[in-house]
Amino acid sequence: MKETQKKLFKAACEVQKRAHAPYSGALIGAAVLMSDGKIFSGCNVENASYGGTVCAERVAIFKAVSEGATKKIVEVLVVSDAEKPWPPCGFCRQVIAEFADEKTLVHTTNLQGKSKTFTFPEIFPEAFTPKHLD
Repeated sequence: MKETQKKLFKAACEVQKRAHAPYSGALIGAAVLMSDGKIFSGCNVENASYGGTVCAERVAIFKAVSEGATKKIVEVLVVSDAEKPWPPCGFCRQVIAEFADEKTLVHTTNLQGKSKTFTFPEIFPEAFTPKHLD
């Protein structure tokens, strides 16, 4: 892992422990590196209504925006305790698309250190982005 990826992994693992996942049992942590160099992390927070559930990636991104970070994501890292690292869900990919570009990296990892890295276009080809609204 590169140094930045190690920092993201550490931040995601720390917050993953706080996940509220009584329905799925899937504890997920995420961290995003914004273009201003700040890292924000989040965990999944499930809800009995399911629709009220918010994934770790979106929590991290919403924190970045609400805390005044620059609105460009450089890297995203998602960590799970699953044997195969989990990628962001479709809803999270769409939220990432709002703040990503073709160079944004998405790292999927697990607690055992398995990881796979994608560029955002590889993980979400033909994404609907703010450019479509110009």
